[in-house]
Amino acid sequence: MPSFPILQRSSEEKILYSDRLTLERQKLTVCPIIDGEEHLRLLNFQHNFITRIQNISNLQRLIFLDLYDNQIEEISGLSTLRSLRVLLLGKNRIKKISNLENLKSLDVLDLHGNQITKIENVSHLCDLRVLNLARNLLSHVDNLNGLDSLTELNLRHNQITFVRDVDNLPCLQRLFLSFNNISTFESVCCLADSSSLSDITFDGNPIAQESWYKHTILQNMMQLRQLDMKRVTEEERRMASIVAKKEEEKKRESHKQSLLKEKKRLTINNVARKWDLQQHRIPNIAPNQDRKVSDSPQDPSQLHGSTVSAFPEETGSLDSGLTSALQGLSVTDTHLVEVDGDTLSLYGSGALESLDRNWSVQTAGMVTTVSFTFIEFDEIVQVLPKLKIKFPNSLHLKFKETNLVMLQQFNALAQLRHVDQLTIDPQGNPVVNFTLWKYYVLFRLSHFSMQKINGTEVTQNDMIMAERLFGILAHVASSELPQYRLISILGDARKKQFRYLLETKGKKPGLVNEENSDSKRLVGENTNRATLNYTTRDFYNERLEEIKEKKKFCKMYMEDLVKEATEINMKNEALQKLWPQMFIELVRDAVIEIRNKSSYMKLCLQQITDQK
Repeated sequence: MPSFPILQRSSEEKILYSDRLTLERQKLTVCPIIDGEEHLRLLNFQHNFITRIQNISNLQRLIFLDLYDNQIEEISGLSTLRSLRVLLLGKNRIKKISNLENLKSLDVLDLHGNQITKIENVSHLCDLRVLNLARNLLSHVDNLNGLDSLTELNLRHNQITFVRDVDNLPCLQRLFLSFNNISTFESVCCLADSSSLSDITFDGNPIAQESWYKHTILQNMMQLRQLDMKRVTEEERRMASIVAKKEEEKKRESHKQSLLKEKKRLTINNVARKWDLQQHRIPNIAPNQDRKVSDSPQDPSQLHGSTVSAFPEETGSLDSGLTSALQGLSVTDTHLVEVDGDTLSLYGSGALESLDRNWSVQTAGMVTTVSFTFIEFDEIVQVLPKLKIKFPNSLHLKFKETNLVMLQQFNALAQLRHVDQLTIDPQGNPVVNFTLWKYYVLFRLSHFSMQKINGTEVTQNDMIMAERLFGILAHVASSELPQYRLISILGDARKKQFRYLLETKGKKPGLVNEENSDSKRLVGENTNRATLNYTTRDFYNERLEEIKEKKKFCKMYMEDLVKEATEINMKNEALQKLWPQMFIELVRDAVIEIRNKSSYMKLCLQQITDQK
């Protein structure tokens, strides 16, 4: 054909190089027609400008074909070369692996330095031993099934982020993955399942910069003889085994903490849901329709007594192992107790029962902050005496979603031993919407000398303002109370002080020294504040029931008295009507009896004798 050059060799050249032909660096743009050379076994077209493989279909004995450094864009024209064992197509412009279906005897395939983005159409090459795909555009490794004879795979200088199917190559010994984007061992974990791999490289990858890189690779791939072109020593294996065990322990601990974290989140969500139902914020529907997660079983959620890390309540994706571990969680638990450092956190009313357990001296002494969440304040009031005893060093109280709705409720905190800080979260506590709530707290709890309220420092001016605003209120409250009622409110210690004040009231001012005067003023202020107490709704309801019973009894008693008085009055009225006639009859009978004096005396003597 006139469009293709025709190659003709002299008889001397044919004799000298009977089975090979070298046409490198000939500036060829097409493959020439090679006539009368059907016996050729090696053909070399290196370093030309060939754009397409053609005119070699007649060379059916060809074993070695080298087209390195040309401009070929597609693999084609090779379907008749069934004997071909080595195909070198490196440094071309090939974008796809294709048209190799008939090259089943291929032993070496070199496609490095091309533009290939995917490994494909090679599963039929069961005799292929060497595959070179270095310096391409691969982002992942897969589709390697069927390459049962492959011993070397070169994937250097690509963009690979993960590897698959390599564990299905029974004869693979050398794998070169240098200078890719592999950053985790999980992305190449299939390599650990390969029993034949002896030489591997990861240098130039992000994973090679990690501190755990070497010992992790060696621990998971015990059969390796070389790593990153360096021989692996027994000492390195031993150290890798030790470090790997430590890493495994850390991983188990991390997994445990993740599990605890998720269980805590699930429990808190369930507590919050129950709280919302109690507050009538949401309709009572199935848990899986309302919140994405429910709560955890009691045992893992009861974290009190042990220190765990604080976790934010975010919702994140979980790994498969953690997800499977959480599949059996219950949806019935409604409380959580957690000790994190110096903070005791109580979620849900059921958590208050934990205050009855035997806390260790170390744990109880360590707690300085107590947080209440999703618990009615009236229920908290009932356990404040226990809190004072169990956690003597608690100085900071936090309330969130506790239904603090009126200033009077702060009176209950006065029974604690000491409080330095108070944090009232606006969420679920409407009382913080009152302008003067902080001043009332400072006034009522002035004996604590509080330092912070909601994170803000308490100043002397705040204390003065609190006294001005509520001092008169407390004085009026204590002045209007009867003495017996006031004494019943005060504790035993202040009852004596109060009686002392009453005794000294009538004395002249000159008879009381200055020291006693100051003591009187101080005690009086405390007494005034003590009259501002708080009765929980449950206790108030109990008192109402008691009062109702008393009222009922009094009503019945009064009704009986009235009935009895009415009957007596009716009898009296009847007697008044009958009495005149009765009196007449009595007089008449008496007159008749004594009319005959002698007979009457005998009758009386006879009656006296009969009585004896």
